This record gives sequence, structure tokens and C-alpha cells, in this order.
Amino acid sequence: MVIVYLLMHRVPMLLIAVAALLIVTPVIGYRPRPELKPKRSQNLVSSSKLDDIRYHMGPVLTADITIHPIWYGAWQNSQKNIIREFIYSISAVHSKHPSVAEWWETVQLYTDKTGANVSRKVLLAEENDSFYSHGKSLTRSSMQYVIRSAVTAGAKPLLITKSGLYLLLTSPDVHVQDFCNHICGFHNLTWKSIVGYTLLYAWVGNSGKLFPQTCAFPFAVPEYMAGFKALKPPNGDVGVDGMISFIGHEVAELATDPVGNAWYSGQEVLLGNKTSTSNFPIIRLVRMRNKSGKNNTRN
Repeated sequence: MVIVYLLMHRVPMLLIAVAALLIVTPVIGYRPRPELKPKRSQNLVSSSKLDDIRYHMGPVLTADITIHPIWYGAWQNSQKNIIREFIYSISAVHSKHPSVAEWWETVQLYTDKTGANVSRKVLLAEENDSFYSHGKSLTRSSMQYVIRSAVTAGAKPLLITKSGLYLLLTSPDVHVQDFCNHICGFHNLTWKSIVGYTLLYAWVGNSGKLFPQTCAFPFAVPEYMAGFKALKPPNGDVGVDGMISFIGHEVAELATDPVGNAWYSGQEVLLGNKTSTSNFPIIRLVRMRNKSGKNNTRN
């Protein structure tokens, strides 16, 4: 499955497209994927690998989706802005082709059993700075406590909403269980016994100082790919630019299969695994426009 995503920085705007292939085993399901419009299937999606995605009668996120970043560790404002711009761009109108919004229109085609589509609107909502509130080493269990702190903070707790996604983002000096060895990001439901609510959340880590060759490819390259030249990160930050595809990946999965019984294939291989990047994306360069209005190509 191939997907295009863009990284967008405020000034200048930088655009780069990333595509990925991930092959999975087909599975029998209840309903086939929605038909893709020809324009999008040619530019954003290789439809040949989507035929085994099936619907399993569960809900999708049909109400406006609000993303609540939880910044864990030390984050610069410039780094936060890269991620904020990506989230803003998901619902951007009148975007130039190709765009993140155009990709999301494909995700939006997926429906629940009533025929209601995934929401078009993905909004940046209230944020939380957790710094190192639970130390510099996190497990999946301790992440639950980080989220609990964010939604119960005395001064400014994050709002609890039905379609809220709580996005835990760790800085490069924070060690996370299985980070880079097995995963670059994941999503799940919070435990009501700890957080007090059952919420949708995702974690994505900044691998810039740890193993960028694993989770920030193609802006860093593994040793066994010595013949492949790393691309320049479009915003000049290997770790943060490498996070963008995984953020898109997790948001798409949460929107189309929030509780694990909606759209997936194989042994619960989710839509995000087919509409976002694996660890080994294939790069396709596109034009970008600098502040002067001149078009350039990323080398």
C-alpha cells in the first residue's frame, strides 16, 4: 500500500511526499473496502493491496476528531510547530496537490455500519506539557499515568471528548519500552482503572538521538543500506520529520478502527498499516515552494 503525506512548515512551506509498501495476509471479512475515486487511487493509493481490508461491524470516528498533543520531555517550539502544522494540514481546504488533506479524503471514505463516514475534520486541540513528570524512561503502563496527569491537571486539564485522540510525544532523550527495537509508535485505549476514563491514545517517539536509522528513514539510513543516500529532512530536524509519517499512521488507525473491531485485515492488521509508512518507505520527491514563491526540488 502506498500513501503520500506532506510535511508542512510555516515559513517557508516545505513539501515532501513519502510512500510505503506493506504486504499482509488477506482475511475473510464482512464487507469490502469502499471504492476509491480514480484520481486518488492513482496519486495516493496503490489499490491492489487494499482488497483484503474488511469491515468487522465496529465503530469509526464520525464526529470531529480532536488531537491533544502531550509533550513529554524537552521540546523546542520549532519542533512543536512542525507537528502542529501537520495536524492542521489534515483538514486544510484548497490545498495544493498532493496534500495531506487529499490523503485524508481517502481515509474518510471508510464508514461504519450505518454508512456514516470517518470525519473530515481533524482539529488541533488543547495541549499539555508534561516535561519529565514520570522520569526519562517510560513503559506502556507508566504512559497511562502520564495521560492521567494530563487529563486531571489542576490548572488546565485536557478536555475529555468522545472523538478525542490523546497523542503522547516523547523527546529524543526519553527511553520508551521497545522503542526502535520493535516499534516507532503505537495506539491503544487507556485503562479506566488508572486514567479514570477509557480514551483513545497514541504514542510516537523522537528517534533523533537514539536510532534514527530505524524510525526516521529516509532522513537517516541503516548501515546495511550503504548505497542509499539519506534525504535532507525538509524542516532540518531528522527526529521530528521522521515522526510525521508515524503520527499520520496512528491517527488513521484510530479513526478507522478505534476499538479494534472495525476496519482491518489479516490478524488485525489495521488500515493505518496500509495507508501509512512502515519502517522502510519508498520516497517520491515533489515540488516545494519557498517564501519567494520560487519552486524548488528537494535533493
